Amino acid sequence: MIGGGQGAFIGAVHRIAARIDDEYELVCGAFSGDPEKSRASGLSLGLPSNRVYNSYAELIEKEKQLPESERVQVISIVTPNHVHFAPSKMALENGFHVILDKPMTFSLAEAKELDKVVKATGKLFCLTHTYTGYPMVKEAKQLIKAGKLGEIRKIYVEYPQGWLSTFLEGEHQKQASWRTDPGKSGIAGAMGDIGTHAFNLAEYVSGLEVTQICADINIVVKGRKLDDDGAALLKFNNGASGVLTATQIAAGEENNVKIRVYGEKGGLEWHQSDANSLTVMYTDKPAEIWRTGGSYTSSFASHNTRTPAGHPEGYLEAFANLYRNFALTINAGIDGKEPEKEWLDYPGIEEGVRGMAFIENVIASGKSDKKWTEFKI
Repeated sequence: MIGGGQGAFIGAVHRIAARIDDEYELVCGAFSGDPEKSRASGLSLGLPSNRVYNSYAELIEKEKQLPESERVQVISIVTPNHVHFAPSKMALENGFHVILDKPMTFSLAEAKELDKVVKATGKLFCLTHTYTGYPMVKEAKQLIKAGKLGEIRKIYVEYPQGWLSTFLEGEHQKQASWRTDPGKSGIAGAMGDIGTHAFNLAEYVSGLEVTQICADINIVVKGRKLDDDGAALLKFNNGASGVLTATQIAAGEENNVKIRVYGEKGGLEWHQSDANSLTVMYTDKPAEIWRTGGSYTSSFASHNTRTPAGHPEGYLEAFANLYRNFALTINAGIDGKEPEKEWLDYPGIEEGVRGMAFIENVIASGKSDKKWTEFKI
C-alpha cells in the first residue's frame, strides 16, 4: 500500500475491503510522505520493519529486487489526487498490478498517459469506484442490458453530502484541507470528489456514454478555492437526457447516492440508504422491490453477494467486491485460465480516463456561456 497511514480515512477502508475475502495479504507499504509516520503506521499494522518504506519509489525499487515468490504482486495507491499518477506509472512499469483510488489522476493529460502505460505494460489496473460494487447496482445494469426497460430515455443521478457546509478546511481538518486545495485535488472539488462517482454510476448502470454537457458550478462557502456544489444536464449517445447533481454543502446529508433510470417500458431506482433494494417500475403493473440475495437475481448480483437474503451488505462489502473481482482476474491469469465475465466486472483504466474527462468537461462547461458543450476526451 502507498498512502493510507495513521489518520487517513480511505486507507483503512481499502485494507478492510482487501481482507474480507482473504484474497490479499498486506506485505509492505509506504504509508506516508513522512518517513517516521510511514514507519509507525507500518509497524502498527504488524509489518516487519524491512518491508516498511520511506517513499513509494523506495518501495517499488526494493520490492522489485526481491525473489518473485516474496515480492508484492499488487500495489494499492490511496494517496491524495496529486500523488496518483507517478506511483501508478512507476508500479506498472516495474511489473506490478495496480489498484488506485479515484479520481484516477490530477488531470486528463495524466490519465491519457497512464492509459498508454497500462496498455504498454499489460499489467492489470483497477479503479475503486465503490458504488458499482453493490449487488443491486450490478442487477440494475443487467436489467437494462437485457432490455427490460426498453430504450433508455432519462437518467437522474445525485450525490448530496453536507460535511463541507462550513469552512472546515479553515480548522485544519485533514480530509477537508487536501480536498479543497487545487494543488492537491486538481481543478475540481465536489465534482472531482463525488461528481465522478455520480458520473461513473450513470454510465455504468445505463451502459451509455455522455456526449454533451451543460453545467452550473458553484463555490458556496466563502473562502473556498474549489467548487462545493454543482449540477449538470447531460446528453447520452443514444439520445437520452440526464441530470447529475453533486454537492457537499447540503447540510444534514450524509452520503445519499441515488440513481433513477427510465426507459420506454419502465424504470428503476436505487439509493445507498437502502442498498439491498432495487425498485423496478412498469407501465402496466405495480412496481416491484428486488432484493439482494434473491434467487431471481442475475449471476453478476449473486456473485457479489456474500450473505443470505435479509442480511445487509453495505459500503465495505461493495468496496470488497472490487478487490475480490480484481484478485480473481489476476489469479486466473497466473493459472493460465480465462477469467469469468463476472470477475472482469470492475472499473478500470477506461472508466478512469472518462472520469477525468468528466471533471475537465464539467468545469469548462460551468465557465462557458454556451448552453451545451461537447464532451471531449
